[in-house]
Amino acid sequence: MLKWTDTLEIAIELNDNLPDVDPKFVRYTDLHEWICELDDFGDDPNKSNEKILEAIQMAWIEEK
Repeated sequence: MLKWTDTLEIAIELNDNLPDVDPKFVRYTDLHEWICELDDFGDDPNKSNEKILEAIQMAWIEEK
């Protein structure tokens, strides 16, 4: 079960599930929604913040 702190694992899942999306141009509102929709994600949607989303976005950019 993925949590907000699983930055790299979330980035890998996003990269696999959204291959046509360029993470450099993703809005945090969309990023939050996509993370919450991941099959393996099981954390409280309200526990995220801009710092967490930014870290996930940076890891996703590196995965690309």
